[in-house]
Amino acid sequence: MNVIKKSLFRKRRKNESRIKYWMWLSHLYIGLLSSVIVFIMCVTGCLYSFRNQIINFSNKEKVYVEAGSGSVWKPGQIQEKLLKSGKELTRILIPVKKNESYVISYRENNIDRSGYFNPYTGEELGPPNTGSGRFFEVVLDIHRNLMMGNVGRQIVGASVLMFCFLLISGLILWLPKKLKFLKQGLSIKWNARFQRFNYDLHNTLGFYTLLVLFFIAVTGLYVTYPWVKNAIVISLGGESISNISKESGEDDPFGNLLGDMLEKQNEKKQLKDEDQVSIDKILELSHQYLPYNAVTSIEFPNKENPRYVVIKTNTENFLGMMLPDEITFDKKGNLKTKELFFDKPLNKQFTALAKPLHTGEIMGLPSIILYFIVSLIGCSLPVTGFIIWWHRYSKMKT
Repeated sequence: MNVIKKSLFRKRRKNESRIKYWMWLSHLYIGLLSSVIVFIMCVTGCLYSFRNQIINFSNKEKVYVEAGSGSVWKPGQIQEKLLKSGKELTRILIPVKKNESYVISYRENNIDRSGYFNPYTGEELGPPNTGSGRFFEVVLDIHRNLMMGNVGRQIVGASVLMFCFLLISGLILWLPKKLKFLKQGLSIKWNARFQRFNYDLHNTLGFYTLLVLFFIAVTGLYVTYPWVKNAIVISLGGESISNISKESGEDDPFGNLLGDMLEKQNEKKQLKDEDQVSIDKILELSHQYLPYNAVTSIEFPNKENPRYVVIKTNTENFLGMMLPDEITFDKKGNLKTKELFFDKPLNKQFTALAKPLHTGEIMGLPSIILYFIVSLIGCSLPVTGFIIWWHRYSKMKT
């Protein structure tokens, strides 16, 4: 027992600053306390990175189609075909790539279903295979709450907070005393003994991945803790949630929301007996207001929302990021709202992108690969850190 105590504590070295000394102790204690959960978070993050690609691969006979030379089925034709078989089309996703099928959502016997549709042959390709989807549901549940509900959610949140501290304290410990030692902290001595090699892996890889790991952790906390969400929104120029609830007036978001709800209710009454404009017309109008090629999602009017909702994923920017632009139309095809991503304030832009920023989907496959590599290194940090401590413990034991 004394050996364990000694391995968890050391006296301050000569010429060692108090900050670095206390950071060393805190880094050790918090690292050992949170290492298992941090490892699980990073492993599940690695697995989840390629979720869409793996699901598409497991459904490749449905996702990928042979691009025909003839005409492509229009959404209106798809809607008519589904109606004949007792299915009500509720949403359609139109890809940019010619060799990909459409994704359709519909109601059949009051049950919501989804599936793939070949736009060249008019063939319903059926729903996605559930095996890979269920696997990733389990992975996501572990990642969010260790499959322990709210208790697990709080454990994960606390561990991620500790991880943020570990990244900051690790940077402070990494900082070299003199500039001539900088190269040593930026490189790995591949031919060194195992303990030195392991130490370099922990220090150097931790430094190179620090910013991305910290960003992933913070965006994860954004979902877990309201106070983190509030802090980020305020720092980006938004209003505090508590302040919003107290304020009223022209710029009150809740007032605007209520006004929007009332307007939609009036639309339902006024346009109740009006003929609904065709989905093909809505698609044509959306191209006029958002004149660029992109993945396009169209949601049909329903009981909750009497409007067509069109979302186009705009990638026409310097980094090729997938940024959502949204427009809505009433049943007659009149434009009701138009929300361009770049017109939104910074806090609302972040809110719209919080999930793809956390998962790495924001720039497609290149950013997913980057996140996978960084998460993999994140998995190694608790392991290499534990080995550093275990070597210290073993030396004292002998």
